[in-house]
Amino acid sequence: MKTILVDPYPRKMELIFTPQKIQVLKKNYNLINVPKKNQALFYEKNIHKANYIIGQPNLPTSLLKKASKLRAIFNVESNFMDNMDYDYCFKNNIYVLSTAPVFAQTVAEIAVGFTLSLKRDIHQSHLDFIQKKEKYGLEGNTNSSLLKNNKIGFIGFGDLGKSLKPLLEPFTSQFYIYDPWLPEKLIKNSGCNSSSLKKIFKDCDVVYVLATITSNNQSMIDKKLLNLMKKNACLLILSRASVVNFQDLIQILRKGKIKVATDVFPEEPVKKNDPLRKEKNILFSAHRAGALNSVFFEMGEIVYEDLQLMSKNLPPRLCRRAERETVKSLRSKPVDVN
Repeated sequence: MKTILVDPYPRKMELIFTPQKIQVLKKNYNLINVPKKNQALFYEKNIHKANYIIGQPNLPTSLLKKASKLRAIFNVESNFMDNMDYDYCFKNNIYVLSTAPVFAQTVAEIAVGFTLSLKRDIHQSHLDFIQKKEKYGLEGNTNSSLLKNNKIGFIGFGDLGKSLKPLLEPFTSQFYIYDPWLPEKLIKNSGCNSSSLKKIFKDCDVVYVLATITSNNQSMIDKKLLNLMKKNACLLILSRASVVNFQDLIQILRKGKIKVATDVFPEEPVKKNDPLRKEKNILFSAHRAGALNSVFFEMGEIVYEDLQLMSKNLPPRLCRRAERETVKSLRSKPVDVN
């Protein structure tokens, strides 16, 4: 029977797997729960037993050398982090996998909701009504506009971008992508146009920030780019907050020129006295775009299905694989709240 070291923090197995699936796992695998205390010592003594790890522990070379049976690490936090010797894993045929693909559809759907609310001032109109200062008819639509025939910009075009584009196609056919990790042919085959950052921020009516954080793109969206945006253009931040210089963003917001929605922040939870909370022209969401029970259970499903494939000596197909050429440049922070 294959052994799985269970260390999913900040997730819990009950969050990721249905009760029925947990019973199936217990029947087919030897599950060893990693304690919260003295984890380093636990791994020193037990990693040699592991065929699989569900979790994202620190795995230096010295530990991995003891993991002679290890075939795969399932990162259920869903962001590849700089916490293991990836080169050793690649050289020794250890898959490093992420469950990130499960979040694409749920984040894409809420992104459309954010977009329509920004375009038509839905959230502000609601607040105005509660505060008894609503404006009726045309007067209440001074800063509103249609999404139809808008130019849409994607900063990053991975799983999320590929799920979001079909949801926007009823409104427009004009899509522009900045993603230095993708070939132009793939972008064209997706029905989009390859573009520079500058052109996207200058020309697009709606810009989605969907890129993961790397050693090269931290704070790349700064006041120089933000100042290029059209009046009433919409910026939606849905991936890693560190891609955006939030201090510059605050300055731009105070000019009242653009509209912004963000689901992520440089520091989470956001401090109660953070000045960002007082800004106007911004729609807030507390890192909740991807968090649905059904989505977390889908995470468990793709982990289980890939486990089944590997038990047949087949490669995993559903979880995202770490790639040798890019994983070491990723700079994602671990999450603390599910």
